Amino acid sequence: MRRKGLASMAVQTVATESTTPSVDLGPASGLSCRECGTKFPLGPIFACAECFGPLEVAYDLPLGDPEALRKQIEAGPANIWRYAPLLPVPADVADKPNLNPGWTQLVKADNLARELGAEQGKLFVKDDSGNPTHSFKDRVVAQALEAARAFGFTTLSCSSTGNLAGAVGAAAARAGFRSCVFIPHDLEQGKVVMAAVYGGELVGIEGNYDDVNRFCSELIGDPLGEGWGFVNVNLRPYYGEGSKTLAYEICEQLGWELPDQLVIPIASGSQLTKIDKGLKELIALGLVADKPYKIFGAQAEGCSPVSAAFKAGHDVVRPQKPNTIAKSLAIGNPADGPYVLDIARRTGGAVEDVNDEQVVEAIKILARTEGIFAETAGGVTVGVTKKLFEAGLLDPALTTVVLNTGDGLKTLDAVAETSQATATIKPSLEAFRSAGLAD
Repeated sequence: MRRKGLASMAVQTVATESTTPSVDLGPASGLSCRECGTKFPLGPIFACAECFGPLEVAYDLPLGDPEALRKQIEAGPANIWRYAPLLPVPADVADKPNLNPGWTQLVKADNLARELGAEQGKLFVKDDSGNPTHSFKDRVVAQALEAARAFGFTTLSCSSTGNLAGAVGAAAARAGFRSCVFIPHDLEQGKVVMAAVYGGELVGIEGNYDDVNRFCSELIGDPLGEGWGFVNVNLRPYYGEGSKTLAYEICEQLGWELPDQLVIPIASGSQLTKIDKGLKELIALGLVADKPYKIFGAQAEGCSPVSAAFKAGHDVVRPQKPNTIAKSLAIGNPADGPYVLDIARRTGGAVEDVNDEQVVEAIKILARTEGIFAETAGGVTVGVTKKLFEAGLLDPALTTVVLNTGDGLKTLDAVAETSQATATIKPSLEAFRSAGLAD
């Protein structure tokens, strides 16, 4: 068995039985090891007691009548809870205090298509900056919050590269939980402020994200962590399921059709693997017609362990020390990295990376062509998309969806130097003409 990132975390968090005898998480029937298939009851555990592999939520999904299920979804709320029958949440989830993220825009990006060489009507940007805290992390936190309720936790916590800290702080505030989140000490100031403003405790750790994550895995096994739900550690199986809603929305917004090609950023790799899981579930449920699709992963060159492994033909992802402006993707030891490799190869996709200069260029291209101001992670994804089109790895005639996972207002420093006023003039028409702005 290949040793996965999650298996290296604190073993003392593994249990063979749920600490909660009976919970209502809708169609979720238990947990299953992604490596050996061992089954576990629903509970706040994330690693297999048999092989240390990561655990995933298993379901009793509503098979049998795709049309009735499609109508039920379409009649649901304009957020991720329209997909409650496919998620580990109680049926009344929409009535509980939650940020209710999702149902963000799928933008037909014809201007960007002209810039990158794609055919008109074939390129789309799934813009998740429209979520309550302006990143896709609201989706996964909403899922984890429902699991935290079910298991009786009183404090919501996480290790974070920035966006997750803000999402946890906001969701905890809405739901009446205490929050205490942990971040690397040198994050972008915009993300620090956004995480702190919700009134929870925000703790900077001297080190990078992997150092923060190691600290959290120690805390969760200590009596100090009793009653704490770490959304991306002991609640990770439920947390990860939130990313499936991106797949559900994209297909529904495309008229219940699978996209041909997707370009997805890689931090831990969980988002990419769960989008693939969501697409496969839609096929199994008969909600979309089965057809081939390709998944491409995007990394920053300064933190590209999965890209390096893909290009070298390796199955093992060797950790790297992050050095990139794309801090939200700066996870040097991505837990789901090997699974990303499997999916890229299985679907005929690839994993590619771009340098910081290309990230900045791509942020500005997306803003200039589609009026979408992406954070650095979005710059990575658009930059990789450009590179893939140029290399002929993306087919310009096929439906392609590119993910923008966060708002550029969080990473202003990346483009501040090259995005300034065109001119400063006196308040007169003569000055306007003299500045060459009248033409």
